[in-house]
Amino acid sequence: MGVVYCKEIEIETEGQRGVLYVTDDAQTARGLKKRGRAVLVYLHPGNEDQDFSEFLFAVEDPEDLEAEYVERVFRRLKGMPWNILGTARCLIRETVPGDVDAFYQIYSHPAITEYMEGLYPDVEEERQYVRDYIEKVYTFFGFGVWTVVERECGAVIGRAGFSYREGFDEPELGFIIGVPWQRRGYAEEVCRAVLAYGWSALEFEQVQALVEPGNVPSIKLCEKLGFRKAADVSVGEKEYCRFIIYKPH
Repeated sequence: MGVVYCKEIEIETEGQRGVLYVTDDAQTARGLKKRGRAVLVYLHPGNEDQDFSEFLFAVEDPEDLEAEYVERVFRRLKGMPWNILGTARCLIRETVPGDVDAFYQIYSHPAITEYMEGLYPDVEEERQYVRDYIEKVYTFFGFGVWTVVERECGAVIGRAGFSYREGFDEPELGFIIGVPWQRRGYAEEVCRAVLAYGWSALEFEQVQALVEPGNVPSIKLCEKLGFRKAADVSVGEKEYCRFIIYKPH
């Protein structure tokens, strides 16, 4: 057996200190994981016969890791949300189960659910949905629909991000801002930043938005953001205006 590679990378995120362990040995990795450590696997030709299937993250060059990647791996493994981006007034971060109570407050207003699906009737079902979403969407795709937090007061004021809708190839922009924070420019501010992130970080070439014809404020916002109507489409029993925006070059 060759020499085991094991490196410790010290991390400080939001005032918390921690260590991300990088190793090329499955037994060492499992031992660290059992002790609650955050582990990043180093894959190379010399350990191809080892089983690393239980580990979420792996790299081929552990000596050339970007600080942002290291922090995000550590946060995922420790159950901490990724901070996606910031605007002048808002933080857009991954959703956590603790956001659910605020979501129920936002969705309790009839104007919100007029053009959008509601939440699960049971709060714990919604929290479990968020847990599954973190594991199956954020971890797999690296993006999704995120939580919008107002910087000044720390309140959850809405959601925004990208998803894929069955039957369509393009990622879809989705957004919602709670009624108390509407008519203050938050939706435009957040959506512009989310789109910019889609172009630069996610390398999208085009994004769609599906808006019901009666949802005039959302249609106007899409047009303001630079979307152009492409078609009227049917999804299930609902009719939508399909808007498209292309990556600026």
